[in-house]
Amino acid sequence: MVRASRETLMALGSYHNQAKVLVGNYLFADSFIPFTSILGGIFACKMVYDLTHMISNFYFKSYANLNKLQQVDWNNRGLSTVHAIFITYMSLYFVFWSDLFSDQLNGIITFRSSPLSTFVLGISVGYFVADLGMIFWMYPSLGGMEYVIHHSLSGIAVAYSMFSGEGQFYTYMVLISEITTPEINMRWYLDTVGLKKSIAYLFNGMVIFIIWLVARVLLFAYFFYHVYKYYNQIIQMHLFGMLLVTLVPSALALMNLIWFWKIIKGLTKAIAKSRGKTFV
Repeated sequence: MVRASRETLMALGSYHNQAKVLVGNYLFADSFIPFTSILGGIFACKMVYDLTHMISNFYFKSYANLNKLQQVDWNNRGLSTVHAIFITYMSLYFVFWSDLFSDQLNGIITFRSSPLSTFVLGISVGYFVADLGMIFWMYPSLGGMEYVIHHSLSGIAVAYSMFSGEGQFYTYMVLISEITTPEINMRWYLDTVGLKKSIAYLFNGMVIFIIWLVARVLLFAYFFYHVYKYYNQIIQMHLFGMLLVTLVPSALALMNLIWFWKIIKGLTKAIAKSRGKTFV
């Protein structure tokens, strides 16, 4: 019995070592990271989508009363919220906490990358691919052409940065703006369950205004300042990468300003209606 147990442990140890070799030499080898991370991101999206459906169906009574299209939108927003939380945290880590892009290191900042930074970008590319697929499948119910343009530009820029290793610092700086996604989704959730006139809805609108101002207006202003400061390094990138670092954020910044103006008008309108009214 003891001998059999030892043989079993030795066999398990052998399988464990083989698995480590497989993961290290193939799945997480530098040349395979972009592909495995994209596939992992798509698989994770499917898993989160299904979990959102299962959890919502069990814990939220309002979910069962939604029609099929609304349930798809509900699940998809749960997916985008999880991705936003993940990529915002990782972006803040790489931009502000990690030594990868530190000014104290020698070398050109636009060419710095690591296996982890590349893997995380691949997860995000997988999300953009999955979400674009959902948008096209349900078009235009999950978003109009502005969402297609936004996701396409973002996905192309992130994918190029992942495959080439160029401009990852600026890619992560832009991805910090995903911090606004959970609040936007919460606005939709509150409206869908009939809480549009609640104080929670108004408070969420104020949070959206503040976070949007910081993450999609002021942050982009700092982004362009940083691009100007390190322009001598940016022009050493390949032409396509240089255009992605300059033109794509410019297009996104313009869209952010247009949406920000709509947020201001909507919040002003909501505050005006709330005066003299009792909240739910």
